[in-house]
Amino acid sequence: MAAAARPRWPVIFQLGLILAVLLAAPAAEAWTGEIRGRVVCDVCGDAAIGPEDHALEGAEVAVLCITKSGEVINYQAFTNSKGLYTVAETMPESDRWESCLARPISSFHQHCTRRGDAHSGVKFTYNKSSGNAHTVKTFLYKPVNAPLYCS
Repeated sequence: MAAAARPRWPVIFQLGLILAVLLAAPAAEAWTGEIRGRVVCDVCGDAAIGPEDHALEGAEVAVLCITKSGEVINYQAFTNSKGLYTVAETMPESDRWESCLARPISSFHQHCTRRGDAHSGVKFTYNKSSGNAHTVKTFLYKPVNAPLYCS
């Protein structure tokens, strides 16, 4: 004589109950922040971007951000062929960036290695909504000696 089959509804009920609890649990809202900037060789060292100036590829930029929870996060970025860098991260809304500091670290261009401004770090409050970028002012490097046509 075959043994009586146990009803399956308790297992299905338990799985349904677990699924309902997981779906009802508050999920952390994801937040994405992005910081963009540009690094340029100021060929004449006049602190004005003109036709003689060019983008610096491979320039290093440091970005330090403080989150709402007080954590300090340090990012390192390098510029692309257009002199552009980007730092981006997705995190819980409760830990989003509150304020940041961006500053140029170094340029590897053979003629343009001096920072255009000794105090060129930029501090800012990050108040962008998720998915929107903050654009930092352009950082300038200049050559040790400006070309004669700049005089």
